[in-house]
Amino acid sequence: MQKTTTPLIAVLAALLSSFMLLGPAQAQDSQAQAKSNQHWWPEQLDLSPMRRPNPESDPRDADFSYREQVQKLDYAQLKKDLKELMTTSQPWWPADFGHYGPFFIRMSWHASGTYRIFDGRGGAGGGQQRFEPLNSWPDNANLDKARRLLWPLKQKYGDKLSWSDLIIMAGTVAMEDMGFPTIGFALGRSDDWEPDQVYWGPEMEMLEGKRYKGERNLDRPFGATEMGLIYVNPEGPKGKPDPLAAADAIRETFANMAMNSEETVALIAGGHTFGKAHGANKAEDCVGREPAAADMEEQGLGWQNKCGKGNAEDTYTSGLEGAWTSSPAQWTQMYLSNLFGFEWEKTKSPAGKTQWKPKADSASDMVPDAHVEGKRHAPMMFTTDIALKRDPEFREIAKRFQKNPDEFEQAFARAWFKLTHRDMGPRSRYLGPAVPEQKFPFQDPLPEADYKTVGQGDIKSLKSDIKDSDLTVPELVRVAWASASTYRDTDKRGGADGARVRLAPQKNWDVNNPQELDRVLSRLDEIRKDFNESQWFNTKVSLADMIVIGGAAAIEKAAERGGNDITVPVKPGRVDATAEMTDADSFDVLKPDADAFRNYYSDEADDSPTAEMVEKANIMGLTVPEMTVLIGGMRVLGANAEDVDHGVLTDEPGTLTNDFFVNVLDMSTEWDKAEDAQGLYVGRDRQSGEKQWTATPVDLIFVSNAELRAVTQYYATDDAQQKFLEDFVDAWTRVMRADRFDLKS
Repeated sequence: MQKTTTPLIAVLAALLSSFMLLGPAQAQDSQAQAKSNQHWWPEQLDLSPMRRPNPESDPRDADFSYREQVQKLDYAQLKKDLKELMTTSQPWWPADFGHYGPFFIRMSWHASGTYRIFDGRGGAGGGQQRFEPLNSWPDNANLDKARRLLWPLKQKYGDKLSWSDLIIMAGTVAMEDMGFPTIGFALGRSDDWEPDQVYWGPEMEMLEGKRYKGERNLDRPFGATEMGLIYVNPEGPKGKPDPLAAADAIRETFANMAMNSEETVALIAGGHTFGKAHGANKAEDCVGREPAAADMEEQGLGWQNKCGKGNAEDTYTSGLEGAWTSSPAQWTQMYLSNLFGFEWEKTKSPAGKTQWKPKADSASDMVPDAHVEGKRHAPMMFTTDIALKRDPEFREIAKRFQKNPDEFEQAFARAWFKLTHRDMGPRSRYLGPAVPEQKFPFQDPLPEADYKTVGQGDIKSLKSDIKDSDLTVPELVRVAWASASTYRDTDKRGGADGARVRLAPQKNWDVNNPQELDRVLSRLDEIRKDFNESQWFNTKVSLADMIVIGGAAAIEKAAERGGNDITVPVKPGRVDATAEMTDADSFDVLKPDADAFRNYYSDEADDSPTAEMVEKANIMGLTVPEMTVLIGGMRVLGANAEDVDHGVLTDEPGTLTNDFFVNVLDMSTEWDKAEDAQGLYVGRDRQSGEKQWTATPVDLIFVSNAELRAVTQYYATDDAQQKFLEDFVDAWTRVMRADRFDLKS
């Protein structure tokens, strides 16, 4: 389709005419964006987080597969090109100490460091650092230049190399080029083409910290202490140079990003071995606006510096100034040697920021200037560095690392790999020649199957055995859902593979009804063992597959009760993880405090039942119609937690029909708040006043919300039963297979 353009003079004339007809105030309003429904009705349920990225934003072909393209990449040549680029200083942004490596490490770190454990959001995937708000966060100042430095390589390798892979690979190769032995790198991160919709915090201004419960308890799901920071303020909490308070903030924020204390110390000490901080001038005197607010002629670059050269020795980034070691472009043990070898006192950077310097005069000329030959400086530390020396736990770890350099090196290598790969999901998603052979707990490892997987004939037989057992439809559906619905599309964790629902901590979660779960799993395991023992050719079925087969059998049985013959497809191949393969603490963050699909809501939930419904569906990667059809189907299946009947709007529980949608829309029912229970509604016959149903907010929202009502009405029509069955089976199957990356391109 050919694009047309309007002559500029016509545009100006139209604007002038509009201004004259409407008046100045109205003309200004005519240029404003349309206001969202949330603007007018802020209490209305916000479904926007579930909007999938618009495929029209992606310039690639619809059948484009990055996983296929990246395997065509000449990895060795790319590494060679990266190393050459790192030591080729550009006049428009000169390299500190003649090497861009530290700059790229910071870029990689800050791309990865947005990851947070509570909802799996953030991380390097998608190359989100290219977009607002991350592109313009204060903590990411000048990283726009780092990505521009990489542009020639992205330009050269095109579709075979995503920005998100390049951003992380640059930091890893930088370490190698400066003498640090990394343990590997994985390709496989595809690019996004729109900013991700992430709730980064409640603040209205950058560098505010309004995200605490009580005195210093960081609210969920946040990882950083302030808006616009990756972790913590390097000067100390709220800019106060208190090392012990900084240690507490560090411990909390790094834990919220999946790091324990040893990994935290290793990352700080290892990362600050390289490079320097930049605060040569006061920002208010020199530095312009961030990229999102910069003038058009700046070409998308922000923080333009008008003092001196504007770069090199005049660079302003954080306002802190100096290097931690005397060899900032080399891997050394000097960071820890300096930290413990000197007594440190507070001082001010040229930009007026609080930092620390050695008391010893002998240290005054240890560090060469990054750009001016012959000029030398004392090393410096942040308040967050001094925290490693003052805090007892951090000090013990740091001293051990100082005494055992090899242990420190290995700890940093593992922590860096975890930091930069944490959001990629299981190891099966890793690509490229540098993927390490070693398996790590954060990858949620699974065993290799040493048997032949069952075929479709076997699955049909197993379904029959399950249908004939004493297990009920609601029990089987609940257990299958409990296993599979832990999957998070945000960081590719959880899911049915591994059958971790039978292990701690999942087997003990209240939402899973531990007693029922244990009984159902035991019965499924009996059927599994009988089948496996009857096979002659080493064909076996795992409990993980049995759980999914059980759910499928239950849905088929429920459809049969309604007079419909359907087949719920099952693709076998799951295996059973062991307790040794399962990091219980890490998996505990997957626990749902609310699960609208099972009509479950606990006092620990952070938001309203309906908002929690949207959050869970969004994290699972579901669309609005999928969420709707699943909840409607699971209600009539009787799959509510603890077998409560709220929202089970059917006279035939355990029969798969569209009754939920029909009855929730039935105008012969009048709904009102229950008098004896908060958060519960009672539906009564409008004429007789007789009680018919009970429901929760996540049931009635499908009528009260206009968009959800539209989908509900679609499935409630007289001719919608077959469509409902098909869509429910499709959505259910998608949830059961969500973690099966072996089935995806």
